[in-house]
Amino acid sequence: MDARHIIAKLRHAISPTREELSWFANGLADHSVSDAQAAAFAMAVCLNGLSEDARADLTLAMRDSGTCLQWDLDGPVLDKHSTGGVGDCVSLVLAPLLASVGIYVPMISGRGLGHTGGTLDKLNSIPGVRVDFDQQELAHIVKTAGCVIASASSKIAPADKRLYAIRDVTSTVESVDLITASILSKKLAAGLDGLVLDVKCGTGAFMKTKKEAVDMARALVRTANRAGCPTTALVSDMNEPVAPALGNAIEIHEVMKVLTEAATGRLYDLTLELGVNLLSTHQSYSSEMARSRLKAALESGSAAEHFGQMIALMGGPVEFVENWRRFLPEASTILEIKAQESGYISGWNGEALGLCVVRLGGGRQKESDIIDPSVGLSDVLPIGAKVAKGDVIARVHATRLEQAKSAQDIVVSALTLATEKGTSPLIIESISE
Repeated sequence: MDARHIIAKLRHAISPTREELSWFANGLADHSVSDAQAAAFAMAVCLNGLSEDARADLTLAMRDSGTCLQWDLDGPVLDKHSTGGVGDCVSLVLAPLLASVGIYVPMISGRGLGHTGGTLDKLNSIPGVRVDFDQQELAHIVKTAGCVIASASSKIAPADKRLYAIRDVTSTVESVDLITASILSKKLAAGLDGLVLDVKCGTGAFMKTKKEAVDMARALVRTANRAGCPTTALVSDMNEPVAPALGNAIEIHEVMKVLTEAATGRLYDLTLELGVNLLSTHQSYSSEMARSRLKAALESGSAAEHFGQMIALMGGPVEFVENWRRFLPEASTILEIKAQESGYISGWNGEALGLCVVRLGGGRQKESDIIDPSVGLSDVLPIGAKVAKGDVIARVHATRLEQAKSAQDIVVSALTLATEKGTSPLIIESISE
């Protein structure tokens, strides 16, 4: 095996063999493959692509470059992954909801990336919560609470960690093959029995068009299924935030409203759609039975109870569910954002909203930045809402008044109004193969 030979094959648009890709992934993990060779590999894949077989082989090779978790549990181990959007806190509702109906959910999540929020950053807005656990701690939380949302340890898919850092600085992030291998190598290493993917499409997503999102979803589903993990995908709309809020503690507010008050809206609806997909695909439920059981678990408080158990085991307050408003940090300045004219809301520039929250301090502009969990946007009106000039369309939460005023201008510019009411379908397409 030789890195130069493998790179040369890719340069000539010839997919390497399974053995060659396995050797290269191990070389990434133990650093016997140099940074220059890793960068050349990434660029060659980005330019020429891989066959479907080779994409699956690379995914498995990166998975097998580190530890693969194994579970001894009395129920199925299932998970969900989102490709990233704004106001997307579905994982924080779905994981305990699935746990409340007998599913085990070891969810490996990430930090914020670009304009999109990170599930781990949102969890860290709860006092005391930690997200880094060894395998024994992870197993204990999953077995006790039924779910955990944690970061990937350094032992999970180390080849991906190395290659991603190189892709980030060599303009080779946007490759369907490399994105697929990166996402799935970590998910497959979690030892799952099944997976559902939420592939975002729209102004707040990385994939702006339906074609881009569908192509990404099909690549992910086909690769995961070839790798032995039964997987489906929903392509969902991201032309407006999932929850009517963006920001870390502010999104936790919306999560708790769904868990403790059964508040409805896009967050509630998308959580149910993903949950129904998992239960009907991997369990003997009809869609109607699955929806009914999930709704009952929310209304009874069972899902909230599992969330509270998870938070306590992760170091958070024992009575968080009962007193969540008291524990979450609040911004010192809250400013109403008002419509400049009348009409129906027909769209939001989701990426602009996400970057606005980053500038407020709710995300990172560089890796060393410290996040302020209290800042962000709340009460963002949905597409289809009728507004008159002067009506409140959102609220900005900031640490200083000048920050809030700057954010106000960005939010107003991100809004599109129309003379007639329009709708935005939540689920664009369902993909099973």
